[in-house]
Amino acid sequence: MGSSSSSYAPKTIYLDVDGKVQKVVFSRHCSPCDIKELLCSSSNIPRNTAIMMVDPEGALVSIDPTMPTNSPNSLYKVVPLSTGQLGEKEDMFQNVLSQVADQFSRAFRINELKTEVTNRLAMLEKRVELEGLKVVEIEKCKNDLKKLRDEMTSRGGGRVNCPCKYNFDDGKKVTPRRDVPNYPKYTLSQETVEALKKPTFDVWHWEHNEMLSCLEYMYHDLGLVKEFNMNPITLKRWLLAIQENYRNNPFHNFRHCFCVSQMMYGMIHLCNLQEKLTLTDMGILMTAAVCHDLDHPGYNNTYQINARTELAVRYNDISPLENHHCAVAFQILSLPECNIFANVDPEAFKQIRQAIITLILATDMARHGEILDSFKQKVDNFDFTNEEHVTCLKMVLIKCCDISNEVRPTEVAEPWVDCLLEEYFMQSDREKSEGLPVAPFMDRDKVTKPTAQIGFIKFVLIPMFETVMKLFPQIEEIMVQPLRDSRDHYEELKQIDDAMTEAQKKKTENMSLGGKKK
Repeated sequence: MGSSSSSYAPKTIYLDVDGKVQKVVFSRHCSPCDIKELLCSSSNIPRNTAIMMVDPEGALVSIDPTMPTNSPNSLYKVVPLSTGQLGEKEDMFQNVLSQVADQFSRAFRINELKTEVTNRLAMLEKRVELEGLKVVEIEKCKNDLKKLRDEMTSRGGGRVNCPCKYNFDDGKKVTPRRDVPNYPKYTLSQETVEALKKPTFDVWHWEHNEMLSCLEYMYHDLGLVKEFNMNPITLKRWLLAIQENYRNNPFHNFRHCFCVSQMMYGMIHLCNLQEKLTLTDMGILMTAAVCHDLDHPGYNNTYQINARTELAVRYNDISPLENHHCAVAFQILSLPECNIFANVDPEAFKQIRQAIITLILATDMARHGEILDSFKQKVDNFDFTNEEHVTCLKMVLIKCCDISNEVRPTEVAEPWVDCLLEEYFMQSDREKSEGLPVAPFMDRDKVTKPTAQIGFIKFVLIPMFETVMKLFPQIEEIMVQPLRDSRDHYEELKQIDDAMTEAQKKKTENMSLGGKKK
């Protein structure tokens, strides 16, 4: 009980009043107002005067029952506040209030901005979704149109134009790719890097994404990215656009594009062309090889001209396919996000463009004799400082690469023959159905694999590569000898086929004679 009653003891504080000690005692039940009135009366200060209390160090002491007690040696002092002091306090209080209000205002503004940004993002997402739906609808319409045209063809048996991805009257010829390319980045092993430089490279073991990475590597390795100040992301987008614009034909497809480009890369290394030609020439050779068969429809120039297709009419029967490949190549390059030559001087780009067109047009086999004869006239006194000589060499190089499959090992080359014959037979079947002339080497009823290859190797491939060998003797063992071996291989196959045909013929005759004797 004693301890309990002591907790209700009055609180005593000591004041300094005009230099004299004044003792003030109050109960813990007093309110702050009661204590203030008591202090005023003790210090002879009029009632209702605003006061404050400070300790000997000048620190404020709270005026309420919780104030700390002191001793006569540590006196509190009661100080009345003047109007000016009250005004200062009020100003300070108002200033604090203003700052707090400003902070709240900022917070509200941030919330408003967040709300606005969220709303705008939602609108953009909606627009992207709508645009995506439009693309899907467009693709659906294209597919429906294709099905309708195929149905009309099958019903009517009439002739239709050779399919072509691009309507040249339409402003949107190529779908832009503004997204960052997403094909996986493959780290090429040292073995692959070395194999890429050789004609023996097996192009059948690679997926499209891997071929894209190999092409990307070639451009970096040859120094073309640095020479033309290419944005590496733009190079990726361009390669993706190239791949997307090769059709899924049996032969003229993206793998053929890669095959030709890899052979060009191999010949650049094999013939030490980096020491003889400029980096600009290297870029022209590689880019022409990559683009040389873009959007090939799977039906050759002879069909285009005989069927009077849109391409033949557009290009006046003059290399319609090769002209189309060039046009598609530069439609892709006209897109800022795919323009690997964006940082090239405009005048220099004009020359690069003309050179690429010249090389792609040179792949028309109708011009084979003309181009090879021109090179034969120059090869014995070839001058690498002569622009005309160098242009002719580049035309022959892209021709060699375009038809170089038989240079590769038999297990790599032979599947390409099957692919080519499949494409030939598709064309000859169509020509028959449309009443058009059919080339014997394309007719499934007349041609065999050996007969298709022997004449081409003997009269086209070997003479051209042997002419190039005069300028670059190092290609004989790696490129020319495999052609001779391939010729011998198909001649042996032809002898076997002829023997079997003769044996079958005699067997049929004997059976016929046996039937007559009965």
